[in-house]
Amino acid sequence: MEGKEEDVRLGANKFSERQPIGTAAQSQEKDYKEPPPAPLFELSEFSSWSFYRAGIAEFMATFLFLYITILTVMGVVKSSTKCSTVGIQGIAWAFGGMIFALVYCTAGISGGHINPAVTFGLLLARKLSLNRALFYMVMQCLGAICGAGVVKGFQKGLYQSNGGGANVVAAGYTKGDGLGAEIVGTFILVYTVFSATDAKRNARDSHVPILAPLPIGFAVFLVHLATIPITGTGINPARSLGAAIIYNKGHAWDDHWIFWVGPFIGAALAALYHQVVIRAIPFKSRT
Repeated sequence: MEGKEEDVRLGANKFSERQPIGTAAQSQEKDYKEPPPAPLFELSEFSSWSFYRAGIAEFMATFLFLYITILTVMGVVKSSTKCSTVGIQGIAWAFGGMIFALVYCTAGISGGHINPAVTFGLLLARKLSLNRALFYMVMQCLGAICGAGVVKGFQKGLYQSNGGGANVVAAGYTKGDGLGAEIVGTFILVYTVFSATDAKRNARDSHVPILAPLPIGFAVFLVHLATIPITGTGINPARSLGAAIIYNKGHAWDDHWIFWVGPFIGAALAALYHQVVIRAIPFKSRT
């Protein structure tokens, strides 16, 4: 009996528990050092091909995003009976699914922003330089304009008579309602982006970088379900700008400022919340 107990004791010492469970798993992390903030200006990027390649990736991703999503919107609004179309749920899936696919495709090249609000939030968190952020925003807007333009090219009359996928505040809602919806919706998206791409979580959990596009796309899907009836769901200034320019009718421009101001405020709040409250980065040096 004593011999068996000794074997058990030796076995326990030799083959210790490798994977902590429960709360013990949460308290053990891999060695992690906070990456230094990106410089405000990094002029050396202009001589790097990877800088321009990233911009091209943002252009193509936003182009494809607008092409698929606006085409889906047109397919829904042209029908007299929504039962014969994919409906609002299908539109939400088109937006969320495309973000999921495109973030997966471009994350390793440009970071997979596909949205000036996301780029702005990451800029405030010092995740990229100002010149890269501005370059991304320009390429995103150009891609969105081209994507919406291709959809219009298929059937101009249908496109113009069905709103062109442009974002407007729906009847029965005030501009304040629309602004609030855009702020909260973009906050949810950008906060999800920060959480899904957090370098500290990546260091601790090896599966996080692989799964990152999924929660981002799902956040876009859920926000669209909630806010399509209010604003058509912008939460992406490039998407709103591309559709407004190609549609180019007065009422599309009347509320257009909402789809820039709202997302940028929401992105700033999400960056502040994640960096200051969740990660407490400004207080790291004091502890």
